[in-house]
Amino acid sequence: MTKESLQQEGLQKIKVDFQFLVSLFTEMLESIGEKDLAKAIPFNNQASPNREHLSNQKLTQAIGICFELLNLAEENAATQYRRKTETQFGIRSTRGSWGETLYQWKTDKIDEQEIAQKLRQLKVIPVLTAHPTEAKRLTVLDIHRELYLLLVQIENPNWSTAEQSRLKEEMTSLLERWWRTGEIYLEKPHLEDERNNLMHYFENVFPEAARLTDQRLRDAWKTLGFSEELLEWPEHFPLIQFGSWVGGDRDGHPFVTADFTASTLRLHRQTVLKMIQNQLVGLAAKLSFSGYQTSIPETFLVEIESTAKLFGEEGQKALDRNPSEPLRQFLNLLLLRLENTITDNRVLGEDGFFTSSNDLWTELKKLRQLLIDLNAERIAKQWLFPVERMVQSFGFHLAKLDIRQNSAYHEKAISQILIATGYEDSDYGSWNEEKRLAFLDQELKSNRPFLVAGTSCGPEADNVLGYLHEVKIYIDQYGTEGIGSIIVSMTRSVSDLLLVFLLLREVGLHEANLPVVPLLETIDDLIAGPEILTTFLQHPIMLKQRQASEPFIQEVMLGYSDSNKDGGILTSRWNIYKAEENLTKAAKKLGVELCFFHGRGGTISRGGGKIHRFLDSMPPGSMSGHIKMTVQGETIANQFANLLTATYNLEMFVAGTARQALIPLSKTKDDQRYEIMDQLVNLARQTYRKLLDHPNFIDFYASATPIDVLEQSKIGSRPARRTGQRSLDDLRSIPWVFSWSQSRFNLTGWFGVGTAFEEFQKQQPNNFERLKQLAKEWPFLKYRLIQIESNLLNSDIDIMKGFANLVEEPKTKQELMDLILTDHHTCLKKIENLMGESVEARRISKLENNKLRNNALQVLHEIQIEYLTKWRSIKKTDKELSDTYLLHLLMLVNALSGGLKSTG
Repeated sequence: MTKESLQQEGLQKIKVDFQFLVSLFTEMLESIGEKDLAKAIPFNNQASPNREHLSNQKLTQAIGICFELLNLAEENAATQYRRKTETQFGIRSTRGSWGETLYQWKTDKIDEQEIAQKLRQLKVIPVLTAHPTEAKRLTVLDIHRELYLLLVQIENPNWSTAEQSRLKEEMTSLLERWWRTGEIYLEKPHLEDERNNLMHYFENVFPEAARLTDQRLRDAWKTLGFSEELLEWPEHFPLIQFGSWVGGDRDGHPFVTADFTASTLRLHRQTVLKMIQNQLVGLAAKLSFSGYQTSIPETFLVEIESTAKLFGEEGQKALDRNPSEPLRQFLNLLLLRLENTITDNRVLGEDGFFTSSNDLWTELKKLRQLLIDLNAERIAKQWLFPVERMVQSFGFHLAKLDIRQNSAYHEKAISQILIATGYEDSDYGSWNEEKRLAFLDQELKSNRPFLVAGTSCGPEADNVLGYLHEVKIYIDQYGTEGIGSIIVSMTRSVSDLLLVFLLLREVGLHEANLPVVPLLETIDDLIAGPEILTTFLQHPIMLKQRQASEPFIQEVMLGYSDSNKDGGILTSRWNIYKAEENLTKAAKKLGVELCFFHGRGGTISRGGGKIHRFLDSMPPGSMSGHIKMTVQGETIANQFANLLTATYNLEMFVAGTARQALIPLSKTKDDQRYEIMDQLVNLARQTYRKLLDHPNFIDFYASATPIDVLEQSKIGSRPARRTGQRSLDDLRSIPWVFSWSQSRFNLTGWFGVGTAFEEFQKQQPNNFERLKQLAKEWPFLKYRLIQIESNLLNSDIDIMKGFANLVEEPKTKQELMDLILTDHHTCLKKIENLMGESVEARRISKLENNKLRNNALQVLHEIQIEYLTKWRSIKKTDKELSDTYLLHLLMLVNALSGGLKSTG
């Protein structure tokens, strides 16, 4: 069987599984008296249902559930396809996997010692955030997980007829629960809700997904014939750690208080300590080595005895619990120390608890060495390795909490501090860069704070100093392991970064060596990035930090969302590409390696898409081996809700990072390639700005998208706008993308590109032919074209026109729709030209995916436009009816998000 036939089989499986799930759903609806609704579900290419006697609310909910069933069927089919492909074509057949990566290195004759050394230097950190893009309630997400597991179970051919019947009954019952559960948030979720959602992944998904990812690497390593002793123990493997923004990210989020930051740090710590405790109990159950059967070294036995004496009566109980089983006794004593760590009992001194996770790992390595000396390596690898790996990856902190705030907020805070201290010219925000740097350079020479502890200065200053004070309390007790980075949103100059050190000094954190990280978000800031970074790294305070950390890695965060809103998809991605390259070169001149932190969203417009393609399209040599990447909103559930999918995505991330890290920095630059891209980007940005700078664009946008509905939605604890002003600059990039997606324009993922290609072909026909070649051989361009085309295929011209009809001014509507539709048509045609093959021949899966959804989406959009029109006409005059329409519009947002598989 060929890969193509396996793909066709996979597409057929999606249809079969989906019809099975829909049949269970319709049977359930019929059983509760909803026969007309069951008949009206518009799938299988049925015509739009007659809605005259149907409840639009119920129809919306039914279609929304069917979309989620389709997503489950697609996820399951993808997993099965990967299994079958690997079984038939070998471990290297999965694109982006460890098998393919190691095979490629072996083919390229890269020395295995070099590969092993690089693997040990890798550090990969997915960072979960709670941006307002997850429209589904946590309860509903739990139902999704349960249903997916039942779908996998029922595929087992060994079930009896009665067992299959019971599984179907269980699935039907679950579907009824889902039907009777409200789909959307009727009130904004609390921060605790968002945190609890993330905790599910940290506790229940990532430990096992990381273990399976390690196993995938070990299997590929062994299968491809590499020396097994080079990849045996935890320190030989890439380091996988995790991060979180919930409780630390406060950029435009007024509800993240200092107390919430403090409680989050402690929740992380207590959770992981309990997880490790359970692991050690499980390990003790396995290591039932008898002292009579196995000769244990005297030194090990003496250490057990002396440690037991330290704990007195409790220590003796630990020995008595497992007489003649020294390994269990050893672990029992570790558990005593861990219990003291959990309860913060420090009465016995540092020997009675663990000051850090490294202390525990040191003890576990003693146990490992003992097992090796006893010729029990197999036991160590099977049972001890996962515990060591958990401690290595999760430490005593579970996930590193990043602290993020906007540079403008910091400016207000320092101004308030200066006013409180009687500083003569206290309006820091009005100072030029030269004056700011002179002030910061002078102040950073001193260790004295501005304020007496507890002095109140104003809301911004009190807030900043409040949460930094909580970070200080945590670090004083437990060290810096649980703190990620101090990230400065909208970094525009080096003073934005140095100011953070002044704020850290105010709470006594100036000696903590916390990483201060620029977030470069707009096109101009991406261009200025290398100069900002160079000046920052050469500042005396950073020279001191670089000397204190060996090896020193500087983190730089890149913003995909605001750069897209600022300049459009092609401009954003090209400027990020060049920024990675130029920042890497600037850092290397100073002997510094970079860890890029990619602030990707779920949608293509915000940097989303397949992780291995994303990594492959980076500039050669820009990957140090250290990388962080945000996982946001609904993307968290899409990528990690189910274990095998989570393992696949984690493997793609780690293997893709490894692959890029072994690519050297290019010594020669293809100037023609850069000239072509620069010209294309200039053309694309001109068209993009022509739309956004149109005098009536805001009115068009406000009418032709449901942005006003999204601003009323309850899908996240964060406001849709940073300061509440009604302007494009103040609007967050997430609702910006979400609104265009809901109205099926999707223009954040393609607009401006079609006109750019057409003009470029007219002006430089020879270079356009060169572009065709680049589209085949250059991963950056190939990946961009596929993504842009995907966004074009997800858009729908008829639905766009339906939304555009909501624009009252005919001239505005005509002008802007002509601009949009011309670019849409041209872009599809030019990408087909560049790729050298029709979209029907290249995008079979994508087109089949859309075909399954189109009729149902059409129905939802018809209701959406109808209700949006009614809601807008009465929302200021009839609050009760307005609230009814708004609730239904929010249900439509949720159902459409599932059907389109994206929000913001």
